[in-house]
Amino acid sequence: MSTVGTEGFATLDGARSKSASTVSPKANSYIVYDELLRQRKAEASRSIIVQVQKENLCDDVLLYCSQFGEINKIFHYTSHIIEHSQKENKDLVFIEFKDEKHFEAALTASTHANHQYIIPACTPMLWFRHTKSSSIKKKLTSNKQIEIKKDSCKVLSKMEIKNKLAKVDSISEQILTLYDFTKLNDAGTRLRFFTAYQIERCFKSLFPNLVVVPFGSSVNTFGKQGCDLDLSLILDQNNTEKISSSLVYQTKYFSGQNKTHVKRLMETIADSMSTFLPGVSNVKKILEARVPIIKFDHLLCGVECDLSTTNMTAYYMSELLYIFGEMDWRVRPLVFTIRKWAESIGLTSKIPGPWISNFMLTMMVLFFLQQQHVLPSINSLKLSASQNDVRVADVHVDCTFLRDITKLPKTKNTDSLEKLLLDFFSYYSNFDFSAKAISLNMGKPVLKSENHPLYICNPLEVNLNVSRIVSIDSLHRLVLAFRDATWVLETKKERNHESKGLLSLFSKESIQKNWKESKKTAR
Repeated sequence: MSTVGTEGFATLDGARSKSASTVSPKANSYIVYDELLRQRKAEASRSIIVQVQKENLCDDVLLYCSQFGEINKIFHYTSHIIEHSQKENKDLVFIEFKDEKHFEAALTASTHANHQYIIPACTPMLWFRHTKSSSIKKKLTSNKQIEIKKDSCKVLSKMEIKNKLAKVDSISEQILTLYDFTKLNDAGTRLRFFTAYQIERCFKSLFPNLVVVPFGSSVNTFGKQGCDLDLSLILDQNNTEKISSSLVYQTKYFSGQNKTHVKRLMETIADSMSTFLPGVSNVKKILEARVPIIKFDHLLCGVECDLSTTNMTAYYMSELLYIFGEMDWRVRPLVFTIRKWAESIGLTSKIPGPWISNFMLTMMVLFFLQQQHVLPSINSLKLSASQNDVRVADVHVDCTFLRDITKLPKTKNTDSLEKLLLDFFSYYSNFDFSAKAISLNMGKPVLKSENHPLYICNPLEVNLNVSRIVSIDSLHRLVLAFRDATWVLETKKERNHESKGLLSLFSKESIQKNWKESKKTAR
């Protein structure tokens, strides 16, 4: 298996013009996924989290920490995760220093309190003890202009989102507004990489080559504010044997293919995190699943997490989604809108079951955009790949595809977001789900190889159906919802009253009313 890029991710969003019909971001320089991960991990490695008793102490924290060196970024946020069935809000300050030596200076100056009652772990997760000795009369010059961003990780309520959308005229602008206010922002991303790095740091002394890699919505740029964090723990990133070395480490036998070995490892990791790592709480071991995981909450980062071991296929799936999201500025806003629509009318659920999921909907949007020649097929990305793009995950899964998308020609499709949204619903309203499967690899519908109601080929493990759990009833509901949404968008200009755009799509009652009206008109 090739060496894994384990560092970082940044959400790259362009500015947009004021015209809804020509809205498009300014060009951004593309950053390869592994480099984004590297940058984000570097930020996490020189960051601290400081819990304060009150929000108004944030300025004091900035003042005190300025003595250790220049600060790149500082923001305030509130953690709302429930512990022991009680909800306790914690005010916290996240600080990224410009240099690692400034970070080390802050930790060196920190102390333990109440030694007789604690496990004296030394981590970048701290309290702010406001005393006379903590006051600094003068800030460092380099930190004079830095602004503390308050309440940086707030998740907007449904009513707040509705009010923001109501203030926007066109559907294209509403789609971008929804995306801007619900996507995982810089603060949320930093906290997730901080969480990953702290777990990695916890076990580094025993496993120097260990890495903890975020994957899924937190890094693929399709995550929304407040999303869960998926993590993969890899014991040895640099697993290449040095043939020339005469000294070989003494080790204990372990096989990643042996489920008993994996379960024992996960139990030990879970117990160690629960016992020694500040902020980690509500640890649950789900070890009998196909992929054993540890579920836990990070109270100081305000994140719910799932940790597995060596799940590299999921890592490369995240990279593939990131690449698709970077290919065209319309991809992510369209995905966010369709997932919000599905949630609003009850097609998706946080509880797993025989219904469509956000991941499946994302696959359907990407496939639709292939039909519109906005995105290329995965097979074409494989054909364009170089030797440096070759990857194999979990022994047998081919994850080779072009990673530098600057080598691809730009799409000639200039459709507005509103038109793409309408065309998406129209396309799937008429799709032959009974005979055809959705294949992002081929970039076109293919015949089903198995008789599942909905068949979406796994982009990396092509013989698997990612939607095999979806029931026939759920598919029927989905198709009816596609037809309802098509009708709402097609007739919005014909109505006497002012159109609410996306708000009409996001209302169950509105869609049911519109569908009844369409039946009356048809008579």
